[in-house]
Formats: sequence, structure tokens, C-alpha cells
Amino acid sequence: MKLNNLGYLLKEGFRGIFLHGFMSFAAVCVTVACLVIVGSFSALAYNLDEMVQDLNQTSEILVYIDADLSDAEARSIGTQINLIDNVLQATFVSREEALEDFIADHDGDSAFSGVQASDLRHRYVVTLEDNSKMKETDAQLKQLPGVAKTNAAYELAQGFSTIQDVLHMVSAAVIAVLLVVSLLIISNTVKLAMYDRKDEIAIMKMVGATNGFIRLPFVVEGFTLGMMGAILAFGLEWVGYDAMIQKIAAVDALQLFNFVSFQELLIPMVVVFGAAGMFVGIVGSWTSIRKFMNV
Repeated sequence: MKLNNLGYLLKEGFRGIFLHGFMSFAAVCVTVACLVIVGSFSALAYNLDEMVQDLNQTSEILVYIDADLSDAEARSIGTQINLIDNVLQATFVSREEALEDFIADHDGDSAFSGVQASDLRHRYVVTLEDNSKMKETDAQLKQLPGVAKTNAAYELAQGFSTIQDVLHMVSAAVIAVLLVVSLLIISNTVKLAMYDRKDEIAIMKMVGATNGFIRLPFVVEGFTLGMMGAILAFGLEWVGYDAMIQKIAAVDALQLFNFVSFQELLIPMVVVFGAAGMFVGIVGSWTSIRKFMNV
């Protein structure tokens, strides 16, 4: 294709956006609405997954040290604990610190007024990298010399892991359905735009224009509309997301909901919105125009 022809076709593609303003506006609006819906649910699913992970990190193993060991010997066991696979951090808690926590938890209860530091054990609070492997890690901790016993909440860790797995499956299914529905809606909108211009396509075919010559302006137009919709949707998503987390932070005095900043979602959102806009614009216009090519 000659460069002057290419320039003409590109110019015609951009001109078509303004020439058929209402249908172009409708296509952009539908694209924006669909992408905002998909993007909002994806951001919500990501935040819920992060919240469950944070809650899962609260599942810890308490490792109680043999009471006959000295302070130095008890502290030395921490090195062995940290060498175990899946151990993220092991925090030493002395008898004195354990007594302070005990008193704080049972303040005002006279039944425990005589408890002394010597009645308690040195211990480690062990945080894991993967709580789904808590049982195996607990078994390894019990085998360490100097460890008297451990306390691990298997059921709680397993519950969080189950919630996370279910959340992943539900999120993937809902996002897939939303994407398919969005593509169908956008594709039908593009088809309506093509139907509105079937006479124009028929005239071009009758004067001898090739299929490629006819298609390129529509592909350029579809690509432009798709990217315009993606950019607008991305901007609305960013503004809406920031407004939402600010509103939640203002009313959530207990900080029960910790949403990540939009900057953490920035690159994935740019890639997804850009790819979706490009795909919808190019593929939608290319496939929709095929039925009007046989005149």
C-alpha cells in the first residue's frame, strides 16, 4: 500500500469518529462502563485477597522452651528455629515479658495474683511464610532440642487458606464472566455502528475498493475509540478508587479495612485497560465489518 493511500485511510479513520458522532459516543460510553465495572471488581478482589493474607499472618506458632535451660541457652535456640524452612521470623519472649503479658490479660483476677516469672517458660512467637504448611513446620519445631512443647492453631490457618482459595476461584470466575459480557456488549455496539454505515461500505465496494482499503479506516476508528474508552475508564477508576478509600478511612475508626493505594495497582491496571481497549477496538471493528463486505 502506498504511503499516500495509507495517510488518506488513517485520516478517514479519524474523520469517521466525528462524522458519526453519536455512535462513536455510544461506543466509548459502553467501553468505559464495562471496563470500570471489570476494573472495580478486580481491585476489590485484589484488596480482599490482601486482607485475608494479612489476617493469615496473625496465625502464629508458640514455641515453649524447656524450663531447665538458662536464658542464654533459650536464646540460642532461636538460631535453630530460623534455619527451618518456612519460618519467616522467630521473636523471643522472656519469662518476664510473658509475665507482663499474662498480668495484662488477667488484670483484676485475684486467682492469678501469685503467678511469678519463674512459673512461666521462655518462648518464641514464630511467624511462617506459608501458613498452609503449618502442620509440617510445627512437627519440625517439636523435634528441636530444648523445645518443651508448641501451640499451633491448625484450624485457624486452614480456615484462612480455604477462604483465600475460594476467593481466588470466585474472583477468577466473576471477572471472566464480566469480561465476556463486556466484550459481547461492546461488540454489539460496534456492530450497530457498522450497520448504520452499511450503505457507505456498499458504495465503496461497488466503485472497486478492496477489502483492505475499506477495512483500515474502520479499524483505525475502532482502535481510537477503544483507546479513548480505556483512557477515560482508567481515569475514572483512579479517581473513584481514591475517593472510595478516603471515604472508608474517614468512617473506619477501627481500621478494619486496609485498602492498598492505587499506585500499587497502577501498572496492572494500565496494562489491562490498554490491552482491553486495543482488543475491543481492533477486533470488534474487524469482525463486525465482515458481514457487510459481501455486497
